[in-house]
Amino acid sequence: MSGTRAALIGRAEIAQLLDVAELISRLEAVMGEFSQRGAGLVQPVRSVVPLQKHGGFLGLMPAYLAHEDILCTKMVAFYQREQGSSLPTTQATVLLFDPVSGVVSAVMDGEVITARRTAAVSAISAKLLMPRHAEILCLLGSGHQAVSHYEVFTQAFTFKEVRVWSRSKERAEEFARAAGGPVTVCPSVKEAVEGADVIVTATNASEPLLFGKWVKSGAHVAAVGACRPDWRELDDDLMRDAVVYVDSREGAAAESGDVILSGAEVFAELGEMINGSMPAQRDKTTVFKSLGMGIQDAVSAKLVYDKWKSQQ
Repeated sequence: MSGTRAALIGRAEIAQLLDVAELISRLEAVMGEFSQRGAGLVQPVRSVVPLQKHGGFLGLMPAYLAHEDILCTKMVAFYQREQGSSLPTTQATVLLFDPVSGVVSAVMDGEVITARRTAAVSAISAKLLMPRHAEILCLLGSGHQAVSHYEVFTQAFTFKEVRVWSRSKERAEEFARAAGGPVTVCPSVKEAVEGADVIVTATNASEPLLFGKWVKSGAHVAAVGACRPDWRELDDDLMRDAVVYVDSREGAAAESGDVILSGAEVFAELGEMINGSMPAQRDKTTVFKSLGMGIQDAVSAKLVYDKWKSQQ
């Protein structure tokens, strides 16, 4: 291993190799294992370096899965961009290691891995928490995360209507044109979310843009933006009135402004629902606050690498 060169796996290859159904299955297993707090998973809360001079942050997300012998870390830079900026909000690189020697096995573009595994985790939450006869999907945001959520959710579920809102009407219209099916572009958040059964917030907002008074009773919200303790997408009413689920209690307590600033109580982790130790209260309004976890990147990267290697 020490004499081999690390594989460089780019966006296009990852998009082809990372199968959604297989990814969801692997994520369900690892999230369930995480919530049992066994010794087989090592994952510290994300370490973040603030770049105040440039309005950005650098995050490091290492993880080791002992049972499967997967050693991985992701480095992600995320910035609050001015509206209309051509630069991406986040940029990421994933490193997969040989755990025996510490040698890097693969260097991967992290954008597709991050977007697809985030959407897959949101889909797991929706499968457990959204209304049983959900018909309307609403996407707030039009970037990589919104695109990936559209692709994963329309593959995993059937909706009668899909709506999108973006701060940029042009970006929303571009999103709708590129989608594989009919998408309604909405002029305001309020119009987009009213009556929706499933709402995905995938924005770079630092102040609430989704208000509880607009969300219908029993809807499910998957909130994947606002990954800093002073950033928010959801208002106090929504956070306090909904049943709140998270990927990691420790992560939410340290990083989620939606949880911290609202004072909302976390009811359960996603893995606890998967394990059956905590109920899925799908008859109530629910929020799944997703921050992302190193173990999610690790199983995603291993899936990509194993498939890539089998084709060489």
